[in-house]
Amino acid sequence: MATLELYTKGAAVWVPDPEAVWVSATLLRDYRPGEERLLLRLHNGNEVHYSVDSPSDLPPLGNPDILEGENDLTALSFLHEPAVLHNLRVRFLDYSSIYTYCGIVLVAINPYDQLPIYGEEVIDAYSGQDMADMEPHIFSVAEEAYCTMTREERNQSIIISGESGSGKTVSAKFTMRYFAVVGGAARQTSVEEKVLASNPIMESIGNAKTTRNDNSSRFGKYIEIGFGGKGDIIGANMRTYLLEKSRVVFQASSERNYHIFYQLCAARELPEMRSLKLEPPEYFHYTNQGGEMQIPGTDDLSDLERTRNAFTVLGVQPEHQMELFRILAAVLHLGNVNIQASGRSADRSYIDADDRSLAVFSKLLGVERSQLAHWLCSRRLAVGGEMLVKPMTGQQALEARNALAKHIYGQLFTWTVQRLNSALRSQKGKARSFIGVLDIYGFETFDQNSFEQFCINYANEKLQQQFNRHVFHLEQEEYIREELAWNRIEFSDNQECINLIEGPLGIFDLLDEECRMPKGSDESWARKLYDQHLTSKPHAHFGKPRMTNSAFIVFHFADTVQYECSGFLDKNRDTVFGELINILKASQSELVAELFQQQGSTLPVANGSVRTGKRVAREHRLTVGFQFRQSLQMLMDTLNSTTPHYVRCIKPNDLKAPFMFDPQRTVQQLRACGVLETIRISAAGYPSRWTYEEFFSRYRVLLRGAQHQDQASCRQALPQLIPDTDQYCFGKTKVFFRAGQVAVLERLRSERLRVSAVVIQSRVKGWLARIRYSRILWAAATIQRYSRGALARRLALTLRYTKAATVIQKTYRMLVVRQLFLLIRDATVTIQAFTRGTLARRTYRELKAERAAVLLQARVRGWLARRAYWRVRAAVVLMQCCVRRKASRRELLRLKAEARSVERYRELNKGMEVKLMQLQLRVDQQSRESAALRETLNAEREAASAELEALRGMIQKLESQKEKKPPPSPIISEKEVEERRRAEEKAAQEILRLTQELQALQKDKDGVCKEKEDLSARLHEKEKTQEERVQKAVLEASAALRSELDEEKMKYQGLLRELSRLEQRYDNLKEMNLLTERARGHRRTDSTQSLSLEPLSPSSAPLSPQSLTPLSVSPFASAFPSPEEQRRVSVTSPTLERRLSVWSSEARLDQLMEMTDVAKDPAVKKRGEDLEFAYDAVRVANKFLESQLQKQQSQWKEELEALRNQLSQTICSGSSAAKKQDLWELLEAREFECMRLRREVRELRTAASLRHLLTEVSPSAPTTETFPPAQLKPAAVPGLLECRKRDEAKLIKNLITDFRPDGALALPPGLPARVVFLCVRQADCSGDQARARSLCSAAVVAMKAALKKQTNDLDMTALWLKNVCLLHDLLIQHSPKQSLDSDELVPMRTDLSDLMRALSDLCIQAYQQLLSITETQLQKLIVPALLESENIPGLSGATVKLVVSRKRAGSDPRPVGTDAPTMASVMRQLGALHTALSRQCLPQSLAEQAFRQMTYLISACALNNLLLRKDMCCWSRGMQIRYNVSVLEEWLRSRGLQAGGAVATLEPLIQAAQLLQVGKKTEADAQAIVRTCTALSCKQIVKILTLYTPHSDLDEKVSLNFIRTVQELIKDRSDSQPPQLLLDVRRVFPVTFPYSPPPDLGAEELVIPESLKISFLRRA
Repeated sequence: MATLELYTKGAAVWVPDPEAVWVSATLLRDYRPGEERLLLRLHNGNEVHYSVDSPSDLPPLGNPDILEGENDLTALSFLHEPAVLHNLRVRFLDYSSIYTYCGIVLVAINPYDQLPIYGEEVIDAYSGQDMADMEPHIFSVAEEAYCTMTREERNQSIIISGESGSGKTVSAKFTMRYFAVVGGAARQTSVEEKVLASNPIMESIGNAKTTRNDNSSRFGKYIEIGFGGKGDIIGANMRTYLLEKSRVVFQASSERNYHIFYQLCAARELPEMRSLKLEPPEYFHYTNQGGEMQIPGTDDLSDLERTRNAFTVLGVQPEHQMELFRILAAVLHLGNVNIQASGRSADRSYIDADDRSLAVFSKLLGVERSQLAHWLCSRRLAVGGEMLVKPMTGQQALEARNALAKHIYGQLFTWTVQRLNSALRSQKGKARSFIGVLDIYGFETFDQNSFEQFCINYANEKLQQQFNRHVFHLEQEEYIREELAWNRIEFSDNQECINLIEGPLGIFDLLDEECRMPKGSDESWARKLYDQHLTSKPHAHFGKPRMTNSAFIVFHFADTVQYECSGFLDKNRDTVFGELINILKASQSELVAELFQQQGSTLPVANGSVRTGKRVAREHRLTVGFQFRQSLQMLMDTLNSTTPHYVRCIKPNDLKAPFMFDPQRTVQQLRACGVLETIRISAAGYPSRWTYEEFFSRYRVLLRGAQHQDQASCRQALPQLIPDTDQYCFGKTKVFFRAGQVAVLERLRSERLRVSAVVIQSRVKGWLARIRYSRILWAAATIQRYSRGALARRLALTLRYTKAATVIQKTYRMLVVRQLFLLIRDATVTIQAFTRGTLARRTYRELKAERAAVLLQARVRGWLARRAYWRVRAAVVLMQCCVRRKASRRELLRLKAEARSVERYRELNKGMEVKLMQLQLRVDQQSRESAALRETLNAEREAASAELEALRGMIQKLESQKEKKPPPSPIISEKEVEERRRAEEKAAQEILRLTQELQALQKDKDGVCKEKEDLSARLHEKEKTQEERVQKAVLEASAALRSELDEEKMKYQGLLRELSRLEQRYDNLKEMNLLTERARGHRRTDSTQSLSLEPLSPSSAPLSPQSLTPLSVSPFASAFPSPEEQRRVSVTSPTLERRLSVWSSEARLDQLMEMTDVAKDPAVKKRGEDLEFAYDAVRVANKFLESQLQKQQSQWKEELEALRNQLSQTICSGSSAAKKQDLWELLEAREFECMRLRREVRELRTAASLRHLLTEVSPSAPTTETFPPAQLKPAAVPGLLECRKRDEAKLIKNLITDFRPDGALALPPGLPARVVFLCVRQADCSGDQARARSLCSAAVVAMKAALKKQTNDLDMTALWLKNVCLLHDLLIQHSPKQSLDSDELVPMRTDLSDLMRALSDLCIQAYQQLLSITETQLQKLIVPALLESENIPGLSGATVKLVVSRKRAGSDPRPVGTDAPTMASVMRQLGALHTALSRQCLPQSLAEQAFRQMTYLISACALNNLLLRKDMCCWSRGMQIRYNVSVLEEWLRSRGLQAGGAVATLEPLIQAAQLLQVGKKTEADAQAIVRTCTALSCKQIVKILTLYTPHSDLDEKVSLNFIRTVQELIKDRSDSQPPQLLLDVRRVFPVTFPYSPPPDLGAEELVIPESLKISFLRRA
């Protein structure tokens, strides 16, 4: 009972209501002891009088508004039924939260809707977190059980109960899924997949549609999930309880049989199902009784497919599945067997011989049809030692048929459970601990309650007793831990009701005794119950209905239930006659015989038993009730040996409507499931618990005297506040209060704050009044001073105005006279000026007219001269065109004639190709002769040059002699002087004329320039507009392409991660297989245990068209390979000889020639089979290359045509200059590529002609050794390293495999990659391509193995990432395709494209391993450092916590280290990653991508945790988070990592922190939130606003109206934010490795230390 002082005016109370159960009301006046009525105002405004006979009749008090929507019901100030119901309704309807804690119980309300709160990102968010810190969730309970199991190594149990339709099965599935993900998926095991696969199977054979639930479990199950020492799932086991077998033969209205029957009927048209002779479910008696054939929203056919897939996962073979389906189909046909009555009094029955259903049943089960028909209608009795056959009536035969159907289904159910357990059984030994998930039926009460409801309610009585005792035990542990002087808490123990059911001469004992009686009946059993529990020893929990003698009443803890006695004995006996069982034992079906072979021996305790019907030893057989009691006792022993966790599922309404809350149905279930009992037990003790620090921080305003934050001050002050010492108790670390005492303290605190506020207000008002008086006094003096000043200034102004008027009058009179004088003078001057101007203008007009006439004459004469000149020039041009056209036509005719003659010549001389080749050979011979002649010519030239030098010397001597003679004097005649003068005059005239023309042209040029400027301005404006449009379109297209590229990269890298995980799994399985075989005694040779470095792609593959594909294919028609391919597939090369040696016969080459359309050349006759074979192979390669080149040519032509069309369209549409330039550059690049390919074609033709000439020459030797090699000489490249063949393994071992971390970091970055590359390059230059390829392949394999060994070493992973990237870049730099653009680099001849792809994949794998190491270290630091650390000193102490919720009972605190992680820890881990990348000189862009991934992980983990923790959603915590994020931002900027998007990924967390700090009251605040929080989704914003918790009296909770306003505003916002609540912490951004050509370093420039032990390498 709450304190009476709290019933004051304005207090909130709860009053009963027939519809809403409880409604809120407000006291209109204070309550005084002795009053019999309370004046209340209801929530709808009505005033009522509430009768109070005694203080115990006072209505329950309401909790403060601040506690609405509390996560834990036990944290409420007042613990009672209306407070619980109201809190659940607020969380369910207003906050859409279906989970709520109630002490150790998780209350789960079925929303009847799909909620996005069960994804993998939610599992990641709850994994490893404390249960008391997170929002209530089924995953939180699962995490608590998992962590407790791993921490304490003690078995756990999760008990899920509730009514049918409340969501028990779904909760159990999500719990098992959580364990599968947390305990298995990370380690790539298959057990968790089998555990999840058991769900669809058990739902198919054990679930059915009822009036309350479409997928109701009609059995109880307890699944034990076994875990190993590392917390991984290694096995599971399932136990089932009380299958409702009666549903097989009978269903009530609007209900269905088990799902599996309808699934089979839906699949009747499948080929494999046609042999079952199935029909629609309306046809069968066992499926049509309820009238419901289909469940809305479900597909029985797809459900069957899911069930079959689950059987496959669990290892049930398809033939066994079909056997299972045959038995199920036979049960359906058995229900249609027509049993007819016969005899005079219908005391006999029979079955028609041609009954189709019986025939199908017998065929499906492989039994004798006649025997089955006989024993279905007869039974065998033992009388006096003799066996008699007695016929049965029609009703008895129907009951026997139904009993057989139930028994078959029950045995099949048991067999399925056994197969599931055998598939789930651990293969790695015994489990170290387990977590049990109990999905059991809740308390049931119907209009007609029978044996099944009685057993279900009995099980709930046992579970409720265990629950009550466990809750009491937890309370007792808490009190003992705090060393309280406590009295025993009284709670309602239901042991008496359990004794009534299972005790001596209880209901079960009397039922079993009646079943053993020969003529026992339900009526006689009911009379025994009445005599024993009503007459002899009346029992408080037993009753008898007034209107009937065939029923009894049991007063259960949850409700009073009336049970009908009819059918109890038959269901308890579960009788099936032995003759029918013997028939089934003799079945031809192995599965049917297996089901019934062990019938008489030990029976499964948890699944019921079977009666044979024989009368012998009847008293020794176990009844269903006895078995159920045994299995239930075993379950209770298991639960008592584990740590239980409770989940109570609530059904909010009977209409299955989403988010509809029926308070009557809800409170009924709360009373039945024990939630209210938990609250009552908590309220009976000390439900409110505060630590001394929290109590002092909250109530220090009530303390008097010197205040010290210690226990002594609290112990001294509390008796003064609460006189009754029984209402509180002091513990070691906490203060415990009775129910309602915290409200008393809150009332005292509010009163003290109110009084203090009044005192403060009085002092502040007095101070304000004094301030106002002094301001008025100062204002009066100021006004007087300003008034006197104004009067003085007004007098001075008057005197000034008088003097000014006198001066103005004097000046005005003077101005009037002066203006008259000036006017007369101005008029005279004006007349004179006009007269002189008229005379001057007349003279000017005459001069202008004369000048215009002269100019006009000059222009006309010039125009006539130019016109004549243009006519002459046009005639000359026309004449030239005619002459040239005539000459062109003549040339065209000549060329056409030549073309016709050449084509005719080619037709007549088709066989001249060989002669042309001979001529080509002669040309080569002549070229050799010409070379000799050139040498002779060079010698002659040298002699001639020597002679020339001698002659030059003589000439110089003669010139020197000539210079010594005196020069003759020049004589200039008068004629020459005259001619020079005339020439000068003529030149001067010409210069004058040209100058005049130049001036005219200059004027024309100026006009044209002006027009050009105008046109340019307009064109510039138009181009600018067009450029903006094109740029916008290009940006949009680029963004789309970039997003597609990122998505493809992400998919590709995801596949690489999956590949690495599969390889790791393969290695683990391989090691396990080795261990297993060693344990069995097998021995392996040393060759299988040694590590072999095999190449990634062996080069010994036979020659194929794919292997002959050139590196770059020409777009023009050509039948010749590239020069690189020519060197690689040369006929005389040893590599090709090795490849051709694979072909063992000529038939395979002929087949290849037929496939490639290459005909045999009849003119070719060779000596020696090898040369002919090589020639045919070359022709095959040429034919394939020709087809490839032609195909590439057509593609290039199409691309060029498309580019030209695009260019023409762009030019016509007036595109921008930049776009034109880009297109021209692209076209020029394509044409340059075409020119390069034409050059390659010419080289190919030369090489092919030489190869063809080899076939025409008749060699003297029979082998190909007489031909000179056609390949080019190896290029000499200096600065390489040579590794001999025998030293390759040693090089890989010393340089990569045994590369130790202690000395590796001191080496120059990329040293192993450069050494390997120089060795590969040397092998390639020496012509040994096979050795170069094998060495490079071995290096790649060794690097991959080294990466696997260094899975936890950050520096070594970065080192190998550098080496892999460097080796990849070196191979690309020296590849033939890359070296074409560089004249300095000599390309490699070995094709290593596949190894380059392997290196690219290895780069991604090393990068992902590098990030995985850092992520593993960061995962445990993010939440404590970013969310929980106090980096702003004094901020947490500045806010006073308003309400402190106590930790959930049974949730032990996690062990916490002495040093909590801070942002310095996070910076340390990120700094280690940055140091590792910088030490290896990796590109800056790669570091930016890595830190973008890391910051996204930090942001996602922190934001997800923030969205699931109510204690983090407050103003002070938002300030702390923003400060911590700013520290991280500053760290990133200081290292130049902000450019790669690392800071942008923190934006959601930054906006979430800002959301916690901004105002949340007005509509303007809502608009500001929507504008600011652009990186948060609607669900995230609403979740943060919902979880916002005020931590001071000055703050308030966010109102629902404000949240709805924000939701409406966000609907109008168009953004691309995904609608999910939590971020995907497993998201991986695609990585791009930048290509930068590494510097070309030689062997002499490398510093190789002696510690590497590779001195056997020689410099080449």
